[in-house]
Amino acid sequence: MMFNLQMSSTNMKLLPLACLCLLTRSGTTLADEQSPVIIEVKEDSDVILPCFLSTKENIEYKLFDWKKDGQKEVFLYEAGTHYNNGRPGQDEQFKGRVSHFPDELKYGNASIIIRNTKVTDSGNYTCDFPLLQPRQIFNIQLVVDRILKDRSAENIAGASPEPSVKILYQTKDWVLLQCEVLGASSKPTVEWQDSAGNKLPAEEPQVSERGGSFYIILQTTVMKTDRYCCVATQEEIRHQIYTEIYVKVNEPPQL
Repeated sequence: MMFNLQMSSTNMKLLPLACLCLLTRSGTTLADEQSPVIIEVKEDSDVILPCFLSTKENIEYKLFDWKKDGQKEVFLYEAGTHYNNGRPGQDEQFKGRVSHFPDELKYGNASIIIRNTKVTDSGNYTCDFPLLQPRQIFNIQLVVDRILKDRSAENIAGASPEPSVKILYQTKDWVLLQCEVLGASSKPTVEWQDSAGNKLPAEEPQVSERGGSFYIILQTTVMKTDRYCCVATQEEIRHQIYTEIYVKVNEPPQL
């Protein structure tokens, strides 16, 4: 079963209608009857993991516990105390990124929101009411997909360094630009773009390989004033990095 869900807290009152039928039936869990609900999001986004009691009873003074992969403490709530107001025990991975919906507790809503999701957040989550009779446990599988972005801070081996750009030659009518990408261990795609993100025509790239690392030089000729980018992309590791250069080309006077 695929169930994609990503919304703001203002929509939380609509969530019971969408989720109760998937998560509960007559106050009993469906953990043993069906696969967990699957939620897919892009990394760096926020995601709501839904959890509702079918009875919609007030849970302000009850206990519910969110865990990841059966071990990591994500969010524990007990009669008003939780990880965001001094309760210890939350896993370091989730500190400062998880919150609940206090105004919704009276409706049996134990959902949480995880902010700024990471690929490492992917996994199996349980929302557990251990003291209820019968005990209720809800299962959710979260899948966080990588996006294409600058991953320099992640220290990924072989990730392309920031391109080096320069003006190689200039006349009053045109400018020859050069971009160098040095030392990427999986061969990147390198291209020139204008300020609107349009790919520019360029010379055939000069590519050499040394010790498993690629060295690429790419030249393009531009004929108007603009801000240009040299972009290096490594799809395999979802890494993209660029360097900008501002170019001013003489233009005919305005009439």
